[in-house]
Amino acid sequence: MYRLLAALLAGAVTMPACAQEQPDTRFAVGDIVVVAHPMAGSTDNVLTSIDLMGGDIAQRQNVDNAWELFARLPGVMLTDFGQGTTSGRFSIRGFNGEGEINAVKLLIDGVPSNDNAGRMDFIDSVSPLDIASVELVRGTSDPRWGLHSIAGNAGIVTRTGGTYLDARLLGGSFGTRDAQLAGGVESGRLSQNYTIGYRRSGGFRAHAGLERLNLAGKWFYDAGAAKLGVTMRHSRGEAEEPGYLTDADAYTDRRRSYPVSRTDGGTRELSQYALHLDAAPAEAVSLTLRGYANHLDDDRYVRFSAQVPQQRRLTREQQYGVVAALHWHAQDWLMAEAGGDVQWQDNQSLRWTSVERRLTAATRNQQFGLTVGGGYVQAIVTPVAWLTVTPAWRLDRVGGDFTNRLNGLQYRVNDYGTISQPKLSVAVTPLPGVTAYGNYGRTFQIGAGSGAYVVPPRERDLAPSINTGWEAGVKLARGRWLTGRVAAWQQVASGELKRRLNDPAGEFDNLGRTRRRGVDVQLSVRPAPALSLWGSWSRQRAVILTPDPATPAQAGNTIDHVPADVYTAGVEWTPDAWRMSLWGNGQSSYELTPANAQGRYGASTQVTAELARALTPQVELSVQVRNLTGDRYEYVWFDGTQRLHAPADPRAIYGAVRVRL
Repeated sequence: MYRLLAALLAGAVTMPACAQEQPDTRFAVGDIVVVAHPMAGSTDNVLTSIDLMGGDIAQRQNVDNAWELFARLPGVMLTDFGQGTTSGRFSIRGFNGEGEINAVKLLIDGVPSNDNAGRMDFIDSVSPLDIASVELVRGTSDPRWGLHSIAGNAGIVTRTGGTYLDARLLGGSFGTRDAQLAGGVESGRLSQNYTIGYRRSGGFRAHAGLERLNLAGKWFYDAGAAKLGVTMRHSRGEAEEPGYLTDADAYTDRRRSYPVSRTDGGTRELSQYALHLDAAPAEAVSLTLRGYANHLDDDRYVRFSAQVPQQRRLTREQQYGVVAALHWHAQDWLMAEAGGDVQWQDNQSLRWTSVERRLTAATRNQQFGLTVGGGYVQAIVTPVAWLTVTPAWRLDRVGGDFTNRLNGLQYRVNDYGTISQPKLSVAVTPLPGVTAYGNYGRTFQIGAGSGAYVVPPRERDLAPSINTGWEAGVKLARGRWLTGRVAAWQQVASGELKRRLNDPAGEFDNLGRTRRRGVDVQLSVRPAPALSLWGSWSRQRAVILTPDPATPAQAGNTIDHVPADVYTAGVEWTPDAWRMSLWGNGQSSYELTPANAQGRYGASTQVTAELARALTPQVELSVQVRNLTGDRYEYVWFDGTQRLHAPADPRAIYGAVRVRL
């Protein structure tokens, strides 16, 4: 593979000139508004399975949390904890959403937005009405990102530019109230965009109230050859936690919350500030540069069962970073790109045992800094019109230090060395509208929290877990009326690390050598201008190939909380001023532990129906029914002694009015 990459890069300078047309491997949900954007750091340069969601879909969704929007994209698994600010997350490619292994890099307007462990808490700061598009890049072949981009990356692009006023008011089941306002003013070279979002809900279960306020502002100045911008967003959420139910109660009183959870809940504050520069320093060169600062303050009280004490968990993180990419369109048949990013983290993780929010003892007080930086080079070579070859190489380095403030001892970061990640993508377009593509690549996982440092009883450096993956697929497009894509894929991890989420020291387990593989099938049909249908199915299996020596019986077992099947389907009819939609997503059941000894749970099928009427070109009324079939779905986990259940929402109805000026 190394020789092949070198040969392709060397051979690029001898290729004959050929008009270049980028192959298309994307699958879109909703209408995508095409706007001019720099080539540097763009997904246009990535040949892998990419899914897009248009702003028309995202803006009209009714969700408590922005991660739920990803249910509309194919092959995405949702993990719904239903526990206050720790509400859940999405995952892809055979990785679960438990939080033990967070495998998706999150970008908000191009700004890295994961916490130290890879969680996507910053997604809470995005209001649906502010979203212009969503991009989900799958697999191991994208060289733009290193840290947390184990299975791929998700980018949320918010509304920038234009003059508009957009307001949406919603109310419905469980005392839900939602108000969002987005506005833009563009005058001459200056554009301003603002968003405010407020949501309040009593929740389906007892002691499950939620209140969140989001604020965002964006200012951009177009100087011709360069565009400069400042973006700011802030979010504050406060929520109660209903806790988990035992086997005995989970199917008799789903709304119940035990008395031990009556003081559980927390607050989460998020802030993100960024400077943006997009420039064209020469006719064939584009540059993108971003500097950013992220702040996370998460304060949570939680008691998982009557057998354990309540905990206070306080997380404070400061992140500073720079992202850059330089793109050169050297010839019709050759483009080259170099880029990279570095992030500096200053983190605190504290825990106490408590009784109804009265602290009793400190169990964790950790202060740790982490620096992760990397760079990549990439070529996009089109020797003939029907062939595109994209070799790339990424290198990352890790630094940092750790202090246990309970005893004053300090420890160094693991010496991970230079983490090498070769990548190669090939696309062939034998016929108009047909793209066959394949890719190979490596990504990496390092420890989270204290797991990234040489903390006793560890005495030696740990190597990063290297994920080696491939993908092969075919996309068919026939204008706007038919789009289909089929892809087979695999990822093998050399030594997967699994966080112990309830461990006071924040340690981890060695899951071992693992393999994930699957097939994704997606289809979208528009037989008439007012009628569209879509569906997707992902078949996947995640197994432990070589377990930790302490758990040899787990060899060949299925990794927990990974369903074998994930599917979506829907139909939308838009005659005249009406819009009638019916869509759903679901998954099969999953194992609760790597031992595969607690049964299978979690199968679900969620169906949503929506009816909307445009009273005028500016005013629309809509009614939405979620969980139309009343599916009694739930999230289930095993705490080491018993199974614990979190019932999700039953059938619910909401009404909304949207005004656009």
